[in-house]
Amino acid sequence: MTSTPAAEQPVRSDKATRVESHGIDVIGDDERRGRARDLAGVWAAPNVSYLNLVVGGALVVMGLGLWQALAVIAIGNLCWILVGVVAVSGPAAGAPSEVITRAVYGPRGNRVVIGVNGWFISVCYLALSWSAASVTAFSLCSRLGFEPSTAGKVLIIVGIAAVTLVISVYGHATIVKLYPKLTLVLAVVFVVMAAYVFGHADWSYQPPSELHGTALWATIAGGLTLVASAALSYNNSADFARYLPRSTKPLAVAGWTAFGAYVPSVLFTGLGALAATTLDMTDPQTALGRIVPGWFTPVFLLAVILGSIANNAMTVYSAGLALQAIGLRIRRTRSVLLDGTIGVLLTLYALLVSNFLDAVSNMMQVMVAIVAPLMAIYVTDVLLRRNRYDGHALSAQAEDGPFWYTAGVNWAGAGALVVGAAAAFAFLAVPGLYIGFLANAIGGIDLSLPVGLVVPAVIYAAAMRGRTA
Repeated sequence: MTSTPAAEQPVRSDKATRVESHGIDVIGDDERRGRARDLAGVWAAPNVSYLNLVVGGALVVMGLGLWQALAVIAIGNLCWILVGVVAVSGPAAGAPSEVITRAVYGPRGNRVVIGVNGWFISVCYLALSWSAASVTAFSLCSRLGFEPSTAGKVLIIVGIAAVTLVISVYGHATIVKLYPKLTLVLAVVFVVMAAYVFGHADWSYQPPSELHGTALWATIAGGLTLVASAALSYNNSADFARYLPRSTKPLAVAGWTAFGAYVPSVLFTGLGALAATTLDMTDPQTALGRIVPGWFTPVFLLAVILGSIANNAMTVYSAGLALQAIGLRIRRTRSVLLDGTIGVLLTLYALLVSNFLDAVSNMMQVMVAIVAPLMAIYVTDVLLRRNRYDGHALSAQAEDGPFWYTAGVNWAGAGALVVGAAAAFAFLAVPGLYIGFLANAIGGIDLSLPVGLVVPAVIYAAAMRGRTA
């Protein structure tokens, strides 16, 4: 009787019922399990989401025709391929992205990068997403016949956060086992929603005032940036692939990661665009509520909340690893709880005290000028090194090691990031908020996405030539 190769062993169910003990330490070969296709479910769950409906509707509200919007959705979501490429570094190193990027920026330089991108932006995103889920929960309570008081709203916010944090604390095995099931549940709800949307959609829709010339290209470019920003924010995808056996084929890891995220993202963002052909998607919940039966609305609202929890559980999981990578000596479970506590406080402040949510939302719109260069440099490093990473050497941070560079900083990575981000900001155009001087010079066309991907990648590849063997 032959045994099943490690690369083909499924994740054991008992692992999913234990709190994950690992943080940013290297996963030993004897603990590596799972299959590359398990990643499809992991990435599908957070993309069967209400947020995608909103983004799809926004493209039509911006002035695009239906087929133009669908093309933007299909092309913009191709950035999930980059997420897949980054994921292959996880099994190679047995470490999360927060450690692997020490090869890119050096141990000390990486602390700054992770502090800004891996932790600060993640916590702000938590506040945004929890705020959206909490507002949905308030609406659900109203439909069920009771208006929550201030104390009730606090309990709702804390309750949503608590469920999220339980998933994150239990960690990787729980996410891998739970998310495929959650994907099926969410998909059923959104398929029902799709049936009602199809029944009201105008497949020949054209905007009342068609865009032409510079205005059209500016809108298309802005739409591509909006769609791509979600994928580009996930330059931590190695976190969820690092438990796979070292022998797992990189193409399979990249393919299942990208496939799992791309398909639901395209379908449900497209559904939002389709809904906008006949509905006012500036207020999606109210608009969609007009075309579905009363019994289905609470089900839909609950699905929105579950989708937000799935998305945030992955975010706070990686944010916990980021705190460890920065240098904070704290167990992963406690770092997750710390991040969650900060996120809850920001959410409470956003919804009950101030307009903090508006400020954070505006900030997140311009983050593509940072996350695009970060993703581009990481992908370039994976390709330059041919995915050869020594997780133990990266974890050791030895001054005489291959990743110490100059005083713990790889100036090739740091320089490429600074120049790439500066170029992206110069071409960034967010009407009413910020327009870079080069974007303004070309009529307000936002080229921050291609510039933010190409410029830093070229600079980093040139600077690291012959240094990644």
